[in-house]
Amino acid sequence: MLDALPPAVHPRNLDALLAGKVWGWAAMAKSSSLNVRVVEGRALPAQDVSGSSDPYCIVKVDDEVVARDLAPRDISGTSDPFARVFWGSQSLETSTIKKTRFPHWDEVLELREMPGSPSPLRVELWDWDMVGKNDFLGMVEFPPQVLQQNPPNGWFHLLPFPRVEEDSGGSLGALRLKVRLTEDRVLPSQYYQPLRELLMESVLRPAEEYAASPLAVLEELTSGDCRQELATKLVKLFLGQGLAGPFLDYLTRREVARTTDPNTLFRSNSLASKSMEQFLKLVGRPYLHEVLRPVINRVFEERKYMELDPCKMDLGRTRRISFKGAPSEEHVREVSLGLLTGYLGPIMDAIVGSVGRCPPAIRLAFKQLRQCVEERFPQAEHEDVKNLAISGFLFLRFFAPAILTPKLFDLRDQHADPQTSRSLLLLAKAVQSIGNLGQQLGQGKELWMAPLHPFLLQSISRVRDFLDQLVDVDGKEEPGGPARALVPPSVTVREGYLLKRKEEPSGLATRFAFKKRYFRLSGEMLSYSRNPEWQTRSSIPVSHIRAVERVDEGAFQLPHVMQVVTQDGAGALHTTYLQCKNVNELNQWLSALRKASAPNPDKLAACHPGAFRSAHWTCCLQAERSAAGCSRTHSAVTLGDWSDPLDPDAETQMVYRQLLLGRDRLRMKFLEDSNLVTTPEADTEKGSSATEGACPDALAHQREAAAHLLEVLADLDQAHEEFQHQEQRKVALRPLRP
Repeated sequence: MLDALPPAVHPRNLDALLAGKVWGWAAMAKSSSLNVRVVEGRALPAQDVSGSSDPYCIVKVDDEVVARDLAPRDISGTSDPFARVFWGSQSLETSTIKKTRFPHWDEVLELREMPGSPSPLRVELWDWDMVGKNDFLGMVEFPPQVLQQNPPNGWFHLLPFPRVEEDSGGSLGALRLKVRLTEDRVLPSQYYQPLRELLMESVLRPAEEYAASPLAVLEELTSGDCRQELATKLVKLFLGQGLAGPFLDYLTRREVARTTDPNTLFRSNSLASKSMEQFLKLVGRPYLHEVLRPVINRVFEERKYMELDPCKMDLGRTRRISFKGAPSEEHVREVSLGLLTGYLGPIMDAIVGSVGRCPPAIRLAFKQLRQCVEERFPQAEHEDVKNLAISGFLFLRFFAPAILTPKLFDLRDQHADPQTSRSLLLLAKAVQSIGNLGQQLGQGKELWMAPLHPFLLQSISRVRDFLDQLVDVDGKEEPGGPARALVPPSVTVREGYLLKRKEEPSGLATRFAFKKRYFRLSGEMLSYSRNPEWQTRSSIPVSHIRAVERVDEGAFQLPHVMQVVTQDGAGALHTTYLQCKNVNELNQWLSALRKASAPNPDKLAACHPGAFRSAHWTCCLQAERSAAGCSRTHSAVTLGDWSDPLDPDAETQMVYRQLLLGRDRLRMKFLEDSNLVTTPEADTEKGSSATEGACPDALAHQREAAAHLLEVLADLDQAHEEFQHQEQRKVALRPLRP
């Protein structure tokens, strides 16, 4: 079978999203994204990346089979494979999968490269050894012209290193790849301002104008996967503007207004449901980790056998781990019940005791949601609907999925083995039942869950009290509010070793100017010392931070360097340079520092991406140390440990692209057909909003909003065309090489 596989076109490859060349005029950024997916049987949807000021590569190793028939390098007849991914001068490694020749990865790695000649994408597989050198397993590589002109799709031999001419004969195994090249252009910020203002105005209009909102039009034009992607971009865009609360309130009011059966409220994948779900994942990630991680770690470490379903019980397994002979189903059920409640108890204790740790932005969003539902369904028989609306999001779409697949929520580095996965599934089912507040308990096909019902019923009453406390919060959301909520003052949000540059390392070689220090970041302080136990610590108040930016690799001839610009009481600026071990770590520290310092006033609009060395700035060659910065800063709030900071321009560009897909439908639906109009009350449960005989005033509002939106889209179209023509003229005027 392997002999029939085509060889890689130059050894090397894995699973990636590669952004190609970026250049621009007047802050315009153009990025080419190459998505290389490693899959076993099907191509999975790819993550698009745009809006970067640098070309970058995201390597995603899917949780399908990504390599097969790897050479056994260990005495056990298996290997401990990991992948090294190279692009230009950058490289990253995946985690190591122990004792397998068929590794599964599910990681996202990001590589950044300065503009210049395109580079090949290379992936090497290695067998990790505790003692001695790692063993080479094979590699694949694709040159730039292949990535750009004929993206690979299929199985490829792993080839020997370093000579690609040698025939591996299929003995090193194979990888399956699918490559997709996309391109996008992010314009200067002022071109997106009209569309951004239009979207922001949508959530601030009075309720009677909801039908005329561009966001309502946007919701009509998307469905399925596109709606989920749109929800993520919109949540990030409104978070960056400090309007996440009004945005979610706007969507939930539309959803509630068009719902007639309270039992179906927020059960569909509407834009409101998807936006709230993404909001929880983005804003609540540190909170989720604090609540669930201790018990999740216990489940992974203890690996207890638990089963309540008699059809799935493995009595032979329980006999192998028992000294009392073959147990009965009843005995297995009794032991499993004790183990499950032993895990569920701490989980529920942590959840109901977490009111004070829940980010205020989430609590405010749930308070608005509850008020909206109470107004729509005030009847006594619908008393529980207000709680179900909140618990449906918090338990069914947040806690339960995180328990089921901890790796997807960064609770664990690896996926669970089959036995642990089954235990997590049972725990997730129990938490889901608690989140449903007892509805349909004892019904359906899973009657074998009945032994857990007493515990579940007891927990439900505690959850109702917890929800009451959760929404008992004062204050309204203000610009910067989400950032404050994301970083509690006393909580350590990130820590680890970094290399810190000495303040004035004159006379020292660059490699000696950086010293290893252990850093801790909280909402109040960035502190560092020689090691975690060292008593003497230096510190930088987070409130003094004015910018957190990347540093060009050429500044110190070192990769993965960032700068933290602070301002002292006298108004003087100071720059601290820190080097991370890889791009992923760099992005995570950038995200955490920007998030912690987001509420700070007097942020710098520009800074130097280089360093002041040899009496000039390496980036712009200005000779004055106090010269104004030459590069725009990224001062917007960032989310979690995501690799991408909130960038309003890039997010608006993505929304613009979504709108373009439905522009013709928008024109036909709202301008050419005089009998069609959108109103929340007229929407059906599936989101259809076309009605006949609409109120003339409502129709006029709808047409006005649609016409304004089309005008804004036309202006962006023209701007993109103008920049494209500039690019073509610049290429045409470029002198030919001899």
